Amino acid sequence: MSAAEPTPPLAFLWDGPETAPLTVVLAHGAGAPADSPFMARVAAGLGAAGHRVARFELPYMRRRRLDGRRRRPDAPAVLQASWREAAAAVGEPSRLVVGGKSMGGRIASMVADELGVAGLVCLGYPFHPPASPERLRTAHLRALRTPALFVQGERDPFGTREEVAGYDLSPAIELAWMPDGDHSFAPRRASGIGPGANLEAAVVAVAAWLDRRRP
Repeated sequence: MSAAEPTPPLAFLWDGPETAPLTVVLAHGAGAPADSPFMARVAAGLGAAGHRVARFELPYMRRRRLDGRRRRPDAPAVLQASWREAAAAVGEPSRLVVGGKSMGGRIASMVADELGVAGLVCLGYPFHPPASPERLRTAHLRALRTPALFVQGERDPFGTREEVAGYDLSPAIELAWMPDGDHSFAPRRASGIGPGANLEAAVVAVAAWLDRRRP
């Protein structure tokens, strides 16, 4: 990024009641913005279930809003700093759950313990790059203390159910598997699972998990 390249300020998309006891702060994945159909459906579903949801965009995605040019994600340190800024802007850590889609959830998992939040929700955690199962992104997850829910597709190329079963993960992490789902939980047509059914089930699973975390 050029030093002169402007970055729009942090902003949020809100769903759900302002009086909810918990606020879920969600960041997007590497390639799609905070108002993608996936993010919008999750936020609307959780909001309808009585949870407050705040979606935000990381700096490189905010710059994309200015000119439409696709960019690589910022360096991890920049992404983590953006997460700290977003969490601080939303409210008291004890009433926050952080997370997001793929990379957004991964970065949230790196700062969750530091922030002292009430929980972590990862939607399609990228356990490794596709076709590179040896390049695991799990080292920090072994000692994670924050209660966490990872919702995953069973055939996710970033970590299948069979692969994840062999990982050394913190006991603070719960896993919810979407049958025959890919990285966005979509099943194959031959599975017999209806379009959108897994995403609906994912929202239900997250909402139920959040209900158990209510202060």
